[in-house]
Amino acid sequence: MAQSATAATRFAVPAPLPLEASFDGGRLTSDGGLPWVGEAEAVLGVCAALAADVPEWRRGPVRHSLAALVRQRVFQIACGYEDQNDATTLRHDPLLKLVCGRLPETGADLASQPTFSRLENAVRAPACYRLAVALAGVYLRERERDGVPVRVLLDLDGTADPTHGRQEGTAYHGYFRQHMYHPLLVFDGDTDQLVTAVLRPGNAHGARGAVAVLKRLVRALRGRWPGVAIELRADSGFAVPDLYAWCEAEGVGYTVGLVPNPRLEALAAPLLAAAQAQQAATGAKVRLAGEIPYQAGSWPHPRRVVYKAEALAQGPNTRFVVTTRADPPLALYDFYVARGEPELWIKDLKRACFADRLSDHRFVANQFRLLLHAAAYWLLDTLRRWLVAAGAERLQLDTLRLRLLKIGGRVREWLTRVRLHLASSHPGQPLWALLATRPGRP
Repeated sequence: MAQSATAATRFAVPAPLPLEASFDGGRLTSDGGLPWVGEAEAVLGVCAALAADVPEWRRGPVRHSLAALVRQRVFQIACGYEDQNDATTLRHDPLLKLVCGRLPETGADLASQPTFSRLENAVRAPACYRLAVALAGVYLRERERDGVPVRVLLDLDGTADPTHGRQEGTAYHGYFRQHMYHPLLVFDGDTDQLVTAVLRPGNAHGARGAVAVLKRLVRALRGRWPGVAIELRADSGFAVPDLYAWCEAEGVGYTVGLVPNPRLEALAAPLLAAAQAQQAATGAKVRLAGEIPYQAGSWPHPRRVVYKAEALAQGPNTRFVVTTRADPPLALYDFYVARGEPELWIKDLKRACFADRLSDHRFVANQFRLLLHAAAYWLLDTLRRWLVAAGAERLQLDTLRLRLLKIGGRVREWLTRVRLHLASSHPGQPLWALLATRPGRP
């Protein structure tokens, strides 16, 4: 919809005629790739799953169904519009209307910002729990798409989401040195898939809520796939005795980083000295690994601790890991450091899907927001997986959005069909061809 009938901006260009620009193009969209987002939703059903557990707060006749509201909000996030305010103009976008179930020209407009504000503030804690269960259900269905897994590796990590103002649950975190929320994220370490996202107050310890989340996840995993082996991998923020004890009682393997202390450093000193001697002789970096049975004062029994001693040009480096795995020390440490890859997935979730845009006042409303952004991550990540399977390079999600979704186009509604005319010179055409010809596409 045109925002002005007359206003135009003039540009001086190196051509015989000047340029005038105005927002009066009519039924145009800047997100020509939205049909692919809709196709990913048709396969995943993540928006539908969340909408099924959103409580209806309205009375009497409603203009926008809950399914349409969740779909519109998540699709907007996937296209790069993280704010509720963006809906004020996007509600007229012809292609967004189409993928949300309305005709682009003759259909009613979509929801506006005040409706989304009321939606987010209508959700309560019990509903958020059901929504998190629904999101995990999407993971379970997708994880078994290629067959029932024999092992599931859960990568746990926390991240910093800065806050502004007096939002519920905001607090200053000494390590991150900012006022923030401290979400807990769980990914599948073998498939990179997002399992769940739980919002925590800003001053929450890194391990807060981890056992409670694991109890529910492990129950769901074993209920779906009896006999599946389950492992946990996490950094030293999760190095607490309660976590080890629960994993051991439940038969869940774990590999968790340990914060160095003088006793551990003393035990690793001989190996570090050997590494430094080799480094002095060769001039090259030396990395050695060893293991010890170690019992901290708060542990009821000794546990296997693997440690790395590394001699570098810039100085020595030692790291410690407590584990139930039986791999040789160096292989075990390499398995642990592979957990650094989830940092890239978190980067995608925060940078491309704006999961740190939690600006509601109510804590529970921000938990709901976090789940909506997680749903957008699922949609974009699914498109990325389809492209990789078709032979394309793996892209960051913001790059994927730029190349696949951000295409200008004109939408024309005819009596028997809707036609989308896309920019002829857009470099994303090869990606469209790969998706259009992917095996199994309906």
